[in-house]
Amino acid sequence: MKPTSENGSTDGAQSSPVDIGGDGRWYAVHTQPHRELRATIQLENQSFRVFLPRRLKTVRHARNLNRQAWRCVNGTFGVTSLVMQGDMPHPAPRGVVEAMLASVDAAGLLCLEENLKVGSHVRLAAGPFADKLGILERLDDSGRVRVLLEIMGGTVPVHIERRFITAA
Repeated sequence: MKPTSENGSTDGAQSSPVDIGGDGRWYAVHTQPHRELRATIQLENQSFRVFLPRRLKTVRHARNLNRQAWRCVNGTFGVTSLVMQGDMPHPAPRGVVEAMLASVDAAGLLCLEENLKVGSHVRLAAGPFADKLGILERLDDSGRVRVLLEIMGGTVPVHIERRFITAA
């Protein structure tokens, strides 16, 4: 499964949080479709701290927002524009990006399984049953789960890696 950075936008554009002010606040950047990684690399080359929520953790130093160094972000390859409020970049709500950063494991993967509980509805994200909804029957410490799927009028158990399911 290829990691993705889907944010639910319908026009193909994506957004990624960027810490442009060095003040601990995050700002969302609109990127060109399928250019998120290029934009991330370009912003990092400019010493911006970037988080691309696509399962990989990317962190660099940030500049001072008061010096308006953020203006060069809009001229970065792959970036359409920062998310703005008036003529200033608009920060993401406090805690949103920090919570995602805290959910990144040692391998750099975004782990959202804390929302998973036995009996809850889940969506399979990979394999022959990708996008199917099921009920989580079992979680184990080996990183595998057992999901019950409704297929052809019957319930079928499927064993899959925990990282390939999301809360529905």
